Amino acid sequence: MLEDTIRFIEENRLIAIVRGIAPEKCLKVADALYEGGFRLVEVTFNQKEPDSFRTTADAIAVIAEKYKDRMMVGAGTVVSPELVEQAAAAGARFIISPDVNVDVIRRTRELGLASLPGAMTPTEIMTAHRAGASFVKLFPIADLGSKYVKAVRAPISHVKLLAVGGVNENNLKEFFAAGCVGAGIGGNLVNKAWIDAGEYSKITETARMLVEIAKES
Repeated sequence: MLEDTIRFIEENRLIAIVRGIAPEKCLKVADALYEGGFRLVEVTFNQKEPDSFRTTADAIAVIAEKYKDRMMVGAGTVVSPELVEQAAAAGARFIISPDVNVDVIRRTRELGLASLPGAMTPTEIMTAHRAGASFVKLFPIADLGSKYVKAVRAPISHVKLLAVGGVNENNLKEFFAAGCVGAGIGGNLVNKAWIDAGEYSKITETARMLVEIAKES
Protein backbone atom coordinates (compact mmCIF):
# COMPACT_ATOMS: atom_id res chain seq x y z
CA MET A 1 0.00 0.00 0.00
CA LEU A 2 2.82 2.43 0.85
CA GLU A 3 4.44 2.14 -2.57
CA ASP A 4 1.07 2.78 -4.23
CA THR A 5 0.55 5.87 -2.09
CA ILE A 6 4.01 7.24 -2.86
CA ARG A 7 3.48 6.66 -6.57
CA PHE A 8 0.06 8.34 -6.43
CA ILE A 9 1.54 11.42 -4.75
CA GLU A 10 4.37 11.58 -7.29
CA GLU A 11 1.93 11.32 -10.19
CA ASN A 12 -0.59 13.88 -8.93
CA ARG A 13 1.88 16.30 -7.31
CA LEU A 14 -0.62 18.75 -5.79
CA ILE A 15 -2.07 18.43 -2.29
CA ALA A 16 -4.99 20.63 -1.26
CA ILE A 17 -4.73 21.66 2.39
CA VAL A 18 -8.10 21.85 4.14
CA ARG A 19 -7.41 23.83 7.31
CA GLY A 20 -9.89 25.49 9.65
CA ILE A 21 -12.92 24.32 7.67
CA ALA A 22 -15.98 22.97 9.49
CA PRO A 23 -15.95 19.15 9.22
CA GLU A 24 -19.45 19.10 7.77
CA LYS A 25 -18.19 21.21 4.83
CA CYS A 26 -15.08 19.15 4.10
CA LEU A 27 -16.82 16.73 1.75
CA LYS A 28 -18.20 19.60 -0.35
CA VAL A 29 -14.69 21.02 -0.51
CA ALA A 30 -13.33 17.64 -1.58
CA ASP A 31 -16.03 17.39 -4.26
CA ALA A 32 -15.07 20.82 -5.63
CA LEU A 33 -11.40 19.90 -5.62
CA TYR A 34 -12.01 16.59 -7.36
CA GLU A 35 -14.05 18.32 -10.07
CA GLY A 36 -11.11 20.67 -10.59
CA GLY A 37 -8.67 17.81 -11.06
CA PHE A 38 -7.12 17.48 -7.60
CA ARG A 39 -6.56 13.92 -6.39
CA LEU A 40 -4.84 14.60 -3.06
CA VAL A 41 -6.40 16.33 -0.08
CA GLU A 42 -5.06 16.94 3.43
CA VAL A 43 -7.49 17.53 6.29
CA THR A 44 -5.69 19.10 9.24
CA PHE A 45 -6.14 18.60 12.95
CA ASN A 46 -6.50 21.75 15.06
CA GLN A 47 -4.00 21.38 17.90
CA LYS A 48 -5.65 24.22 19.83
CA GLU A 49 -8.87 22.21 20.03
CA PRO A 50 -8.21 18.56 20.96
CA ASP A 51 -11.95 18.07 21.37
CA SER A 52 -12.26 18.52 17.60
CA PHE A 53 -9.95 15.62 16.75
CA ARG A 54 -12.81 13.14 16.50
CA THR A 55 -14.86 15.27 14.09
CA THR A 56 -11.74 15.88 11.99
CA ALA A 57 -11.15 12.14 11.81
CA ASP A 58 -14.79 11.72 10.83
CA ALA A 59 -14.32 14.20 7.97
CA ILE A 60 -11.31 12.22 6.76
CA ALA A 61 -13.36 9.03 6.94
CA VAL A 62 -16.24 10.46 4.90
CA ILE A 63 -13.92 11.61 2.10
CA ALA A 64 -11.95 8.35 2.13
CA GLU A 65 -15.14 6.28 1.98
CA LYS A 66 -16.60 8.23 -0.94
CA TYR A 67 -13.51 8.50 -3.11
CA LYS A 68 -11.50 5.44 -2.09
CA ASP A 69 -8.52 5.23 -4.50
CA ARG A 70 -9.80 7.96 -6.83
CA MET A 71 -8.75 10.67 -4.39
CA MET A 72 -6.36 10.02 -1.55
CA VAL A 73 -6.96 11.78 1.73
CA GLY A 74 -4.32 12.45 4.34
CA ALA A 75 -4.16 13.99 7.79
CA GLY A 76 -2.30 17.21 8.53
CA THR A 77 -0.80 18.82 11.64
CA VAL A 78 -0.19 15.39 13.14
CA VAL A 79 2.15 15.81 16.10
CA SER A 80 1.93 12.54 18.03
CA PRO A 81 1.95 8.78 17.33
CA GLU A 82 -1.52 8.59 18.88
CA LEU A 83 -2.87 11.03 16.32
CA VAL A 84 -1.24 8.98 13.56
CA GLU A 85 -3.24 6.00 14.78
CA GLN A 86 -6.48 7.98 14.86
CA ALA A 87 -5.90 9.26 11.33
CA ALA A 88 -5.02 5.79 10.06
CA ALA A 89 -8.18 4.34 11.56
CA ALA A 90 -10.19 7.01 9.72
CA GLY A 91 -8.69 6.04 6.37
CA ALA A 92 -5.85 8.53 5.92
CA ARG A 93 -3.21 7.31 3.47
CA PHE A 94 -0.54 9.89 4.27
CA ILE A 95 0.49 11.82 7.38
CA ILE A 96 1.72 15.41 7.27
CA SER A 97 3.38 17.16 10.22
CA PRO A 98 4.67 20.68 10.79
CA ASP A 99 7.93 19.37 12.23
CA VAL A 100 10.34 16.44 12.22
CA ASN A 101 9.14 14.12 14.96
CA VAL A 102 10.93 10.79 14.62
CA ASP A 103 8.30 8.98 16.71
CA VAL A 104 5.54 10.23 14.40
CA ILE A 105 7.48 9.20 11.30
CA ARG A 106 8.20 5.73 12.66
CA ARG A 107 4.60 5.08 13.70
CA THR A 108 3.42 6.30 10.31
CA ARG A 109 5.70 3.81 8.56
CA GLU A 110 4.70 1.00 10.91
CA LEU A 111 1.09 1.50 9.84
CA GLY A 112 2.02 1.45 6.15
CA LEU A 113 1.30 5.13 5.53
CA ALA A 114 3.37 7.75 3.72
CA SER A 115 5.16 10.21 6.00
CA LEU A 116 5.47 13.88 4.98
CA PRO A 117 7.07 15.81 7.85
CA GLY A 118 7.84 19.52 7.69
CA ALA A 119 11.42 20.78 7.68
CA MET A 120 13.43 23.86 6.77
CA THR A 121 17.15 23.25 7.28
CA PRO A 122 19.35 20.59 5.66
CA THR A 123 19.79 18.97 9.08
CA GLU A 124 16.03 18.72 9.59
CA ILE A 125 15.53 17.41 6.06
CA MET A 126 18.12 14.67 6.48
CA THR A 127 16.86 13.75 9.95
CA ALA A 128 13.40 13.22 8.48
CA HIS A 129 14.79 11.25 5.54
CA ARG A 130 16.86 8.96 7.75
CA ALA A 131 13.85 8.32 9.99
CA GLY A 132 11.89 7.04 7.00
CA ALA A 133 9.99 10.01 5.59
CA SER A 134 8.56 9.34 2.14
CA PHE A 135 8.70 13.03 1.25
CA VAL A 136 9.85 16.10 3.17
CA LYS A 137 7.65 19.18 3.29
CA LEU A 138 9.85 22.24 2.82
CA PHE A 139 8.08 24.85 4.93
CA PRO A 140 7.51 27.79 4.83
CA ILE A 141 8.52 27.77 1.18
CA ALA A 142 7.30 31.23 0.13
CA ASP A 143 9.57 32.84 2.72
CA LEU A 144 12.53 30.67 1.73
CA GLY A 145 12.11 31.07 -2.04
CA SER A 146 13.04 28.93 -5.01
CA LYS A 147 16.74 29.85 -4.76
CA TYR A 148 16.80 28.21 -1.35
CA VAL A 149 15.29 25.04 -2.83
CA LYS A 150 18.03 24.89 -5.46
CA ALA A 151 20.74 25.48 -2.86
CA VAL A 152 19.41 22.78 -0.53
CA ARG A 153 18.96 20.26 -3.33
CA ALA A 154 22.56 20.58 -4.49
CA PRO A 155 23.90 18.18 -1.81
CA ILE A 156 20.67 16.28 -1.05
CA SER A 157 18.92 15.87 -4.38
CA HIS A 158 17.93 12.30 -3.44
CA VAL A 159 15.32 13.58 -0.95
CA LYS A 160 11.86 14.25 -2.40
CA LEU A 161 10.82 17.76 -1.42
CA LEU A 162 7.34 19.28 -1.39
CA ALA A 163 6.78 23.03 -1.52
CA VAL A 164 4.34 24.17 1.18
CA GLY A 165 3.46 27.54 2.67
CA GLY A 166 2.34 30.45 0.53
CA VAL A 167 2.22 28.48 -2.72
CA ASN A 168 -0.09 29.93 -5.38
CA GLU A 169 -0.59 30.12 -9.13
CA ASN A 170 2.12 32.78 -9.42
CA ASN A 171 4.99 30.83 -7.84
CA LEU A 172 4.05 27.16 -8.26
CA LYS A 173 5.95 26.74 -11.51
CA GLU A 174 9.19 28.15 -10.11
CA PHE A 175 9.16 25.69 -7.21
CA PHE A 176 8.77 22.80 -9.62
CA ALA A 177 11.59 24.24 -11.72
CA ALA A 178 13.75 24.43 -8.59
CA GLY A 179 13.33 20.69 -8.04
CA CYS A 180 10.30 20.17 -5.81
CA VAL A 181 8.38 17.01 -6.75
CA GLY A 182 5.08 18.34 -5.46
CA ALA A 183 3.35 21.13 -3.57
CA GLY A 184 0.72 21.74 -0.94
CA ILE A 185 -1.70 24.62 -1.43
CA GLY A 186 -3.91 25.92 1.35
CA GLY A 187 -5.76 29.21 1.66
CA ASN A 188 -5.00 30.28 -1.90
CA LEU A 189 -7.12 27.33 -3.03
CA VAL A 190 -9.31 26.28 -0.11
CA ASN A 191 -10.46 29.82 0.55
CA LYS A 192 -12.63 30.14 3.67
CA ALA A 193 -14.48 33.20 2.32
CA TRP A 194 -15.53 31.24 -0.77
CA ILE A 195 -16.70 28.35 1.37
CA ASP A 196 -18.64 30.58 3.76
CA ALA A 197 -20.36 32.13 0.73
CA GLY A 198 -21.08 28.73 -0.78
CA GLU A 199 -18.94 29.56 -3.81
CA TYR A 200 -17.39 26.14 -4.23
CA SER A 201 -17.11 26.69 -7.98
CA LYS A 202 -14.27 29.14 -7.30
CA ILE A 203 -12.34 26.32 -5.64
CA THR A 204 -12.93 24.16 -8.72
CA GLU A 205 -11.79 26.93 -11.08
CA THR A 206 -8.64 27.60 -9.08
CA ALA A 207 -7.92 23.89 -8.83
CA ARG A 208 -8.13 23.53 -12.61
CA MET A 209 -5.69 26.39 -13.09
CA LEU A 210 -3.18 24.90 -10.65
CA VAL A 211 -3.46 21.44 -12.21
CA GLU A 212 -2.71 22.93 -15.63
CA ILE A 213 0.36 24.69 -14.26
CA ALA A 214 1.57 21.42 -12.73
CA LYS A 215 1.09 19.60 -16.03
CA GLU A 216 3.13 22.23 -17.85
CA SER A 217 5.94 22.20 -15.26
